[in-house]
Amino acid sequence: MGAWQLRGYLDEIQPDVVLIEGIDDATPLIADMTRKETKPPIAILAYTDSLPVRTIVTPLARYSPEFQAISWASERNAVAQFFDLPSECFLGLLDAEYEWREQMRKESLARQAEETEANADNTAEVAIGLEAPKASLYEQFAMTAGESDFETYWERQFEHNVAPGSYRGGALEFGQAVRELEEDRPRWRAENLIREAYMRRRIEETIAAGTPPEKIVAVVGAFHATALSADLPAMTDDELASLRRRTSKLTLMPYSYFKLSSQSGYGAGNQAPAYFELMWQALNEGNVRGLSHRYLSSVAQHLRKAGTHRSTAEVIESVRLAETLSALKDGLAPTLSDLRDAAITLLGQGETTTVKEALAHVEVGTEIGELPDGVSQTSIQADFQRELKRLKLEKYKTTVEQPLDLDLRENRQAKTEEAAYLDLHRSSLFHRLRVLQVPFAKFTHARQESTTWAERWIMQWTPESEIALVEAVLEGETIVLATAFRFNTQLADCVTIADAARLVNDACQCGMMEAMDQARDRLQELAVATSDLAAIADAAFELMQVVRFGNVRRFDPEPLLPLLEELFVEGALSLYAAAGCDDNAAKKLLEAIEKLNRVGLEFAELVDESLWTSRLQQLADSDDRNPLLSGYACAILLERGLIANEALAREVSRRLSPGVPADLGAGWFEGLAQRNRYALIARQTLWEQLADYVGSLDDDQFARALVFLRRAFSTFVPRERRQICENLGEHWGLNKDQTAELLEGPLSEEEEEKLSDLNDFDFGDF
Repeated sequence: MGAWQLRGYLDEIQPDVVLIEGIDDATPLIADMTRKETKPPIAILAYTDSLPVRTIVTPLARYSPEFQAISWASERNAVAQFFDLPSECFLGLLDAEYEWREQMRKESLARQAEETEANADNTAEVAIGLEAPKASLYEQFAMTAGESDFETYWERQFEHNVAPGSYRGGALEFGQAVRELEEDRPRWRAENLIREAYMRRRIEETIAAGTPPEKIVAVVGAFHATALSADLPAMTDDELASLRRRTSKLTLMPYSYFKLSSQSGYGAGNQAPAYFELMWQALNEGNVRGLSHRYLSSVAQHLRKAGTHRSTAEVIESVRLAETLSALKDGLAPTLSDLRDAAITLLGQGETTTVKEALAHVEVGTEIGELPDGVSQTSIQADFQRELKRLKLEKYKTTVEQPLDLDLRENRQAKTEEAAYLDLHRSSLFHRLRVLQVPFAKFTHARQESTTWAERWIMQWTPESEIALVEAVLEGETIVLATAFRFNTQLADCVTIADAARLVNDACQCGMMEAMDQARDRLQELAVATSDLAAIADAAFELMQVVRFGNVRRFDPEPLLPLLEELFVEGALSLYAAAGCDDNAAKKLLEAIEKLNRVGLEFAELVDESLWTSRLQQLADSDDRNPLLSGYACAILLERGLIANEALAREVSRRLSPGVPADLGAGWFEGLAQRNRYALIARQTLWEQLADYVGSLDDDQFARALVFLRRAFSTFVPRERRQICENLGEHWGLNKDQTAELLEGPLSEEEEEKLSDLNDFDFGDF
């Protein structure tokens, strides 16, 4: 591959200086890249030190030509330097690119608005032909050579050719051909011309510093190679000074093969980093043809681990098939495409799904890089590393997902306070990272969701986590300071009581009491001027969660209680008015009513429960409110034991009497059926009245009732539906055995036809 060929060329030339395509001001980081504790893949991260944040990532795998050029120079005591544009110039170009894209977006929207206005009176349909996306130059090269993609073309034509000088000569010709056939992309062309002029400038500076041209090797991509000729002018001081810039900082970060495989575009990586690591090893062993044996044996090994046995004979046949496929393309050895096809055909027996996971392991891998402690870190990265050590979380900094269960209660057997509240401190750190949007720990529900002391997190570290952490340094030098800054920003933008209550909860979970007090004050201000039931319910529920966690999270919830009481009263008073809404709004209010009801049950001694139940009763009795909500209020009262059997029977009779429109009757039943299922199923009279009511509807009303009944019964489990059928069977004169026989028997043709008609029924029309 390129890195292997490059090392051979460097051995031949023995340069004193190796200039490498890469961010110029990243040269001081080279010393850390070559330390023995450094384990690729790694990446150079350049980022702006002001908002808006812009970042540039340059990944380096072990087999990257850039990394091997650095390694060769370190081993031979030669000078290695990056010589592309400085990061502040690249970030300035990136800023200009974003501004240009935004301008193009605005112009496109303006044109669409003009076209819409011009065609406002023309209602005729216009057929618009869509052009197929045009293949890139690189894809066109691959297609011309009869390959399915550019990576396969490059591997077959360049990587497998180990003849001395063949790779470099072929790459130069390829790069020149691409430049001659380059599409008309002015902005992209201009950027490359700027970069190449700067690289020529750096070469001239190196020569001027005393290094002979024959002792300098420039390591660049094939596209740039022919543009570094001394015949072309170098960038002048004035031209360099005129470039747009953004002040920046640099750091090294661990990278992963998974992220490397997801990169796209020139110089960003490849789709199968673990495979190319195998190729690197094979080339260094002088056995490139042995790559196919290693690849397919590894696939078979992963299949065996997963419980799918594949014999040695099948592996041998796979190798033969891959070599045959390669020979059909006049290849020197099978490419990844050939090997993958052979693996699917023989080891997967024609099924891609059988070998999909094994192929991912062998081609992409789970490798993640490592850097020595303290290497090129920002203050927030260093703080994060300290927190990992303090909280014994270092083993979770991997690309493999790992669950972590936390018990936030005090460990009374621990010898120190730090150890006694280890899991609580871990939880605070995870929530702070969540607020900062650093994807390291993902919250998921514990096995017992009602417990206030248990949390479950899914741990996984990715390059995106590192980038997000580095970007957070703009908001504070440590995780705590950055989180506090983020809270202040969110608080300034907070305009609803639900948002303010969520900030109270977030601050509590983060263990940041000062931020929680600020959010509580903001919530108090906003609560005075709102009557939105959904927002009030959300806020009250969030505060309930905070108060419930008070003892576990070691803070005094007492100052929150008056606010919780006030919100509950506001919600109760808003209930009846809010229920005068349509069905779409009613579905959203169901959750709000449930939340307020849970607050009332949780803090029955604090809040005005009698006010809440009286408002529920008012809604349950009302005929001019949304029937879904009236039925739901009735269900809550029934669940609380506040409706006697006689009263419920009268209400069911009234709501489901013949002549009541389907929207009102079936809609009310849908609300009633939302909860307390067993109590409803046990009431035989309810099902008798429902059956008689449905039977009294005309065809049009029956069709409308189906909409509500379908939604109502969709959440019943099969066992509950069977019990309902037994109740209805008893009403129609069948005993349980007869009902069971009918339920378990096959459908007649007439029943199948009716069911088919019902499946085709368009419920959206009602």
